[in-house]
Amino acid sequence: MIVGVDVGGTFTDLFLCDPGTQRFRTAKVPSNRGDEAVGFMNGLRALGGPAGFEAIVHGTTVGTNALLERKGAKLGVITTQGFRDVLEMRRRDRRHTWGLWGDFTPIADRDLRAEVAERTLADGTVRTTVDAAAVQAAARDLLARGAEACAIVFINSYANPANERAAAAAVRAMWPNPHVSVSSEILPEIREFERASTTALNAYLQPVVAGYLGKLEAALGDAGFGGRFHIVQSNGGIMSTATARGVPVRTALSGPAAGVIAAAAIARAAGFDNAITCDLGGTSFDVSLVTGGRMALAAQATIDFGIVIRSPMIEITTIGAGGGSIAHVDRGGLLQVGPESAGSRPGPVCYGQGGTRPTLTDANLVLGRINAERPIGGALSRLDTEGAKAAIAAHVGAPLGLDAMAAAEAIVRVANARMAGAIRLVSIERGHDPQRFAALPFGGGGALHVGALIKEVGLGAALVPRFPGVTSALGCVIADVRHDQVRTLNLSLDTLDTAALDARMVAEATAARAVVEAAGLPVSRIEIRFELDMHYAGQTHTVGVPLPLHVMGGTTGVSRAIILSAFEAAYAQAFSRLLPGLPVRIVTLRTAAIGVRPDFDLAALAPPAGATVEGAARGARQVWFDGAWHAATVWSRLDLPVGARIHGPAILEQPDATVVVDPGLVARVDGLGNLVIERE
Repeated sequence: MIVGVDVGGTFTDLFLCDPGTQRFRTAKVPSNRGDEAVGFMNGLRALGGPAGFEAIVHGTTVGTNALLERKGAKLGVITTQGFRDVLEMRRRDRRHTWGLWGDFTPIADRDLRAEVAERTLADGTVRTTVDAAAVQAAARDLLARGAEACAIVFINSYANPANERAAAAAVRAMWPNPHVSVSSEILPEIREFERASTTALNAYLQPVVAGYLGKLEAALGDAGFGGRFHIVQSNGGIMSTATARGVPVRTALSGPAAGVIAAAAIARAAGFDNAITCDLGGTSFDVSLVTGGRMALAAQATIDFGIVIRSPMIEITTIGAGGGSIAHVDRGGLLQVGPESAGSRPGPVCYGQGGTRPTLTDANLVLGRINAERPIGGALSRLDTEGAKAAIAAHVGAPLGLDAMAAAEAIVRVANARMAGAIRLVSIERGHDPQRFAALPFGGGGALHVGALIKEVGLGAALVPRFPGVTSALGCVIADVRHDQVRTLNLSLDTLDTAALDARMVAEATAARAVVEAAGLPVSRIEIRFELDMHYAGQTHTVGVPLPLHVMGGTTGVSRAIILSAFEAAYAQAFSRLLPGLPVRIVTLRTAAIGVRPDFDLAALAPPAGATVEGAARGARQVWFDGAWHAATVWSRLDLPVGARIHGPAILEQPDATVVVDPGLVARVDGLGNLVIERE
């Protein structure tokens, strides 16, 4: 019995399965913002656990929220003399492209960034040995100033970590907690700012994530849970809670990553190699690209301006346009939806929990797209349609001179436009034709808007999962165990010692494999993947070069010819040309160990054999589309049989989500229970 738990801003979603029997159950309960452990445990109890569960895999947004809201630890930094301002200087970028205005506050105040005398050169030569006593004096000063966590970042420590390790030993000997992050342990990679930023953010998150995980583990222990507890990483794999405590920066996009994992698996199983995943939850809209059945991984991500994390992550674009996003008219008289969210408390006005400002959910309710008598999640008996209508009329309609229905439709259209912009950003602006892609909407609200997005962006189709509201929780269950490592090489391909590189690759693979094995989850096999960051000499930016190699008999069989061929293929794909005659350099080696989990057969989600179209019919109701009321058929989505075709306008209801089929579109149920929505 394995359960996946995704804690969102409004709901906590759970997916429980038994891989042996392929049986499953789902649950959706309200989240408790500020104390997410409450919703976590309530969800497990709703599934009858957690005492009988073998493993729990958790996708969390605790780290993400701490970064976005600047609610991490009070951070102290110890760095090389003369380099205390790296976090503030960044890449000399600006928050606003135009004009001489904008501000940035680093996560560590300047009086909490200490310098010590030490120097390692770029070739690894130690010019000045660090003084342990001076390091401890700096650490004592940081503690006196209230520092709760410490980041140690020395210049060029990626080339030789000796000074940094000595400093780390000195600090750990007297620091009152384990929250000490060292750049040569977190990111032993060239790029001064990115290494400093990633290490500092790791320390910044350690007390927050460790405290949260400790609270969960204590609650699980009290409830009789004796199995394994794991966390989803931003790279799409899972890791042990011990690893998450040490490198919490790898959880920065944990929750959204779980959704992309499941969406990619669902798309592949349904025969869609190209998909755009669209996760619409209570607070945000997350978009990611799946091409050729594979998720897109990036070497680094920017969570917010100046908050840069260099660690393998699924490429996810996020905007503040969720179901709880608040609609308002700005000072210029323009209607805006988000980024501020009502969250789960007080939530949308229609929840009747004290919310007074209209949200996207309120607009969908007023337009008839959500059933007031059947709210998703089961926490509320009904929704307050009149209260939502009055709030929309007062806050949006009156300032814009619109009646309540026109104002509600305007809210939805503005939200759709923002979502369409995010989809164009990951598709058209990267050279992809949207007609070749299917939107894969999930989250509680994704399927409410997908019909409009098909029309606005020109997508080929939409593929709505069987349980869109708990897709991220499903992703937790099916995610593989994964561990990534990076090592700076900084070598010329022309003079490359392939024997030395081969030995390094074997050593990195062995270390990464050991981390996966230590996680303790059953895996069918462990795959090792190698990738080099390379460029032509003189260039700043690199391209990722996957190597078609694996370890056999203690060697990878790497050669210059294999590397050059792989580099030219990757470079040509990225830039459509090569630069013959220029020397080629290898900057970094990336190694990933992936423990492939036993499959959960998605066919288990298919409709029951006895389902009929007649048995799924639930009558009709009036729904507002394009400035007028339309008679829309209403269906119980989970009771529809394979092959059923539903013509829009239609509403398909289920406990975890609502699907809207706009006029001019038709939905059919495929063999796995997914809905394929296309133009008539």
